[in-house]
Amino acid sequence: MQMKQLLLILIPGFFMVIAQPLRGQIFAEEWKEFKSVEGAFRVMAPGEITEKNDTVPTALGELIYHTLFNQTPGIPEGNLIYMVSYCDYPEGAVSSDSTDLLRDFFDATVAAAANSVAGEVVYQAKDEVQGFPGRRWRIDYMGGKSVIRTLAFVAGSRYYAVQTVAHLQRNTNVDTDRFLKSFRLLPAKG
Repeated sequence: MQMKQLLLILIPGFFMVIAQPLRGQIFAEEWKEFKSVEGAFRVMAPGEITEKNDTVPTALGELIYHTLFNQTPGIPEGNLIYMVSYCDYPEGAVSSDSTDLLRDFFDATVAAAANSVAGEVVYQAKDEVQGFPGRRWRIDYMGGKSVIRTLAFVAGSRYYAVQTVAHLQRNTNVDTDRFLKSFRLLPAKG
């Protein structure tokens, strides 16, 4: 139960990015590689990436939730938002080695994500990224007019979510797969 309370706090902070007004300019589809040394990943995205960090008080102490995103309005066949989020949990709170804990963690995460946008989970399935356990899901929200696609996983005690947001009529597009498949963890230092 404590985990669900924690996730309900974290996920709404993440979705605040989606509620921000979209920029009015039209972007060309120039994809660039973005590397986050602190986040230990790389990903391809159209245009520039903006980073937002939120410190969230929780029962586990203060957690820093990192959100890196690109908003691309004006591309008729594309996504509105491309986003990578990550959060480091204290040792023992969540671990990529604990199957039972991860099942409960992802169940709570998906439910909290849908609840935070008053959306409906359309599908979800087990997945993995570079050998780390995860889950993939889709949430329809805004009365079914918009779609959030998520690929999330846990590497050690770090939670990652790789996501796109699109209008319903544009939610099936090659750019979603391109973005999700381009995500790679960087090799560990040392």
